[in-house]
Amino acid sequence: MMRNVPHTEPTSVNANGIEIVYDTFGEPTAAPMLLIMGLGEQMITWDEEFCAALAAQGYWVIRFDNRDVGLSTRLDEAGVPDILALTQAQEQGQAILAPYTLGDMADDAVGLLDALEIESAHVVGVSMGGGIAQMMAMYHAGRVRTLTSIMSSTSDPDLPPPSPEAATALVAPPAQTDRKSHIEHAVRGWRVLNGPGFFFDEERIRERAGRAYGRGLSPGGRVRQLAAVLATGCHKHVLKTLAIPTLVIHGDADPLIPVDCGIDTANTIPGAELMIIEGMGHDLPPAVAPRVIKAIARHAV
Repeated sequence: MMRNVPHTEPTSVNANGIEIVYDTFGEPTAAPMLLIMGLGEQMITWDEEFCAALAAQGYWVIRFDNRDVGLSTRLDEAGVPDILALTQAQEQGQAILAPYTLGDMADDAVGLLDALEIESAHVVGVSMGGGIAQMMAMYHAGRVRTLTSIMSSTSDPDLPPPSPEAATALVAPPAQTDRKSHIEHAVRGWRVLNGPGFFFDEERIRERAGRAYGRGLSPGGRVRQLAAVLATGCHKHVLKTLAIPTLVIHGDADPLIPVDCGIDTANTIPGAELMIIEGMGHDLPPAVAPRVIKAIARHAV
């Protein structure tokens, strides 16, 4: 049951030359908090109850579809990158060409703030969204009041890789494109990513996957976003210069972005606080939400 806080209908605005769809929770007079989602996921992966609970802490919470997913602009004209070729180029130290980078996606987020006439916001990113949030802090520091990076990384190539099962869950497409196949594929993938310390709520995943299917899928967009991650690469040298209050949250059972990546992020950003959650994988299940919300609210002041 969603808390009794104002929730707007999805709205489209022009941001950085593309259309971004967003919605909000809470009062516009409260301190703005921008939530940035991860690879291939729509804004609804930020559970409504999570957003409402954050808003109840005194924030105007904004979630949005990144470019190439959900209802925001899709760049299908850019084609579908060859991820294997890009990965091989990365391993050989060659330059990686992609339709866009995480820096471009950070520009999208700043464009959304512009459209909403927000000078600066508390910025919270999860997984790839954590990388986008880091880019905002690095290149648009005046727009970021505080940074919270959840289950993300500096992309240092020396860090541990995903488990084979998690890597497959990230990139393998469903066998069919119908609604039922999409939902079953989502259940299998999120079961792999779920940590051993928290109940796997299959019904929650099924409901969310069905809603995502109804909003529209973008398989090519997911690949382009992954190419953006590869093209952006390691950015530790810039993170070392940050002067923005930073909170890093990571699960110690994350099979996709191992906990060493979160530790490395916290060690790289000056003065960053590190919060490791025992038993948490690469998801924010409802049972962990109160602890994460409390940490973000304590940090985002």
